[in-house]
Amino acid sequence: MTEISHDIARIERVPSGIEGFDQILQGGLLKGETYLIMGAPGAGKTIFGNQMCFNHVAAGGRAIYMTVLAETHSRMLSHMQSFDFFSQEPIADKLIYLSGYATLEQQGLDALLTMIRKEVRRQHATLLVIDGMVTIEQNASTLSERKEFLHSLSVITEAIGCTTVLLMQYEKDMYDQPEHTMVDGLFRLSSHFNDSRWMREFQVYKFRGSSFMEGRHLYAISGKGIELHPRIDALLKSQQVPLPPSLTSLAPPERLGFGVTRLDEMVRGGIPLGNSTIVLGAPGTGKTLLGLHFLYEGAKQGEQCLHFGFYESTSQLKQRMVKMGLDMEDPVVNQHLEFMTQPPTEDIIDVLGKQILETVRRKKVRRLFIDGIAGFQNTVASTDRLVLFLTSLFTSLRNMDITTIWSIELADLLSPTLVMPESISKIAILVENILFLRYVELYSQLYRLISIIKMRQSGYDPSIREFRITDQGLNIAATFDSAEAILTGAARPRETDSESGFTKDTSSSREKHQ
Repeated sequence: MTEISHDIARIERVPSGIEGFDQILQGGLLKGETYLIMGAPGAGKTIFGNQMCFNHVAAGGRAIYMTVLAETHSRMLSHMQSFDFFSQEPIADKLIYLSGYATLEQQGLDALLTMIRKEVRRQHATLLVIDGMVTIEQNASTLSERKEFLHSLSVITEAIGCTTVLLMQYEKDMYDQPEHTMVDGLFRLSSHFNDSRWMREFQVYKFRGSSFMEGRHLYAISGKGIELHPRIDALLKSQQVPLPPSLTSLAPPERLGFGVTRLDEMVRGGIPLGNSTIVLGAPGTGKTLLGLHFLYEGAKQGEQCLHFGFYESTSQLKQRMVKMGLDMEDPVVNQHLEFMTQPPTEDIIDVLGKQILETVRRKKVRRLFIDGIAGFQNTVASTDRLVLFLTSLFTSLRNMDITTIWSIELADLLSPTLVMPESISKIAILVENILFLRYVELYSQLYRLISIIKMRQSGYDPSIREFRITDQGLNIAATFDSAEAILTGAARPRETDSESGFTKDTSSSREKHQ
């Protein structure tokens, strides 16, 4: 047996300039090979092809965009002018638009191949896009003639080192045509309605000579052209991130406190570094205030902190903090506390995940409060997709040693027990810690209670405590006595207790309620 000792040269990559597309393909297309992009009318195939051409020439290449459709180039280019990637400068120089429609209709496939060979050589093209493969299919009299055309095209462009992208309108099964088996890569653009929203998806069905991110990825058509967003779970899976010391050391983890004395006592000094914590509660129970306390405490100590929310502006949040007695004029706090508000109308969950990860890396965030998982729930079609996304995001944040608090709103305002919907139960499994805030109604008055449901890496105080929201922020009772009285129905309006900061029962109050 003869040993092959020489190294096999890697095929050069040809980036498309469409960031998400190149990420999914681990760097772009392979030089000299032939690819097929398929999709229904309106999926964005023509935009995709033009965007690749303009990006290619901007990077120093030369491109030919050939149509075998009846549509004129002037009409197509008038549509392309609305996109950011369009530029008049390279057209007729580094970017050539050709029509093969008349040649194909009048002289057939062989004449079209001759035309392609001649123009690719004459223009020294490094990228060829052919728009309208359905027309070529219709002009082939037999299946073998179609196969021969594709084979000859691949031979021509590979010999010249020109990467070829074929655009084809198609809505049938993906694996019943010769084009699918003969090309080096097969990509599909598709779209469908989901809860009155138009969802666009991109998928790689095959890509010879390279690994790629499998599954479906969302894309949008905007003023920038095609914006393709790899699934955050697939993107993070492809990245090798070294584990932080906190996950490899046997030493007790550092703890990050809330700055709420009795709560910090309940969690034995704070949340362990790198943990994810969810705060469950009905509207108005204090979830956001708890998260803001956590960030404020970190910012006071010079830690970079980030609030990521969906429903309140930065000014609204700062006003709430001032009302709680938190000093928002402190220059150290202002330097280390940042707010990001994302309108809940964003319909691509992976865009939100990317924003969070890019910001925490750029700002070197240590404490993160994500106010409202419902903002993510609104962007996905299924609970399974949400759980997969959050699993990846939780893991990535944990591996970056970022201590994260998430708020989850429960619909049941006054339930004495915690009954979590299935979707929330799946999310709760992913985190290390769960805090539960709730209301209890007694004698026409609402009382707030706080309890710790779990702390995976730490002991904690399992008692239920009453808490109040005052001008000094969150105030938690020193013992569980008042909570016990509320839950057993023995609570009465009470006088102030100097030790606990809360109130005591009085006989006059008891008579009033009897």
